[in-house]
Amino acid sequence: MKLINNLYFYPEQGMLDCNTYVIKGSPGIIIDPGNADYLTARVDAMHQDGIEPADIGTIINTHLHIDHCSANEAFKKLSGAKVALYPIQKKNYKLVVVDGARLFGMEPGEFTVDSLLEEDRLKSGDIEIEIIQAPGHSPDCICFYLRKEKALFCGDVLFEMNTGRVDLPGGNADYLKKSINALSKLDIEYLLPGHMGVVTGAEKIKHNFDFIKANVFPWL
Repeated sequence: MKLINNLYFYPEQGMLDCNTYVIKGSPGIIIDPGNADYLTARVDAMHQDGIEPADIGTIINTHLHIDHCSANEAFKKLSGAKVALYPIQKKNYKLVVVDGARLFGMEPGEFTVDSLLEEDRLKSGDIEIEIIQAPGHSPDCICFYLRKEKALFCGDVLFEMNTGRVDLPGGNADYLKKSINALSKLDIEYLLPGHMGVVTGAEKIKHNFDFIKANVFPWL
């Protein structure tokens, strides 16, 4: 589903899956391919928007929990795209990918890393993406911010009226609060989380941040 300009949204399909986003450009970018079990349905939805796997050149993740990255390797083989991690994600790969999955008695959704995002920015055509570290839900959480489009891909840092959990390996409530406080200062018209629906409109997004600070923070 097209959101704005070259930005597309594909909602989570079921258990242990996540919202996936595609930026159509050069290179095309997919954010959080999700669970490999739902990859066929996700690719079919992309086809309906005129997007082929081969149009995607880069795979990036908001963080490396199994519901966000277990399709990385399968999508890579299907599309020829390269997986790029931010350094903090590579540093915490075992803790988040391996230990996190085994906590639930599951096999880790491991994948091959092709490159590191050494800078705090990357581009897809005319779209510039800023990378913001946002630990708390997990130590490797990053957000992707499109300043011109006022869009924030926030992964599991926060959702509509809620935040990500902090009881998985490396989670930290104090870090999560600091991350959310920092993100709340950004100019955002499109809040694009890893689960549930997107939140649109500056006033609704401000209310969402205020609600979380008043009602969720006291429990963290």
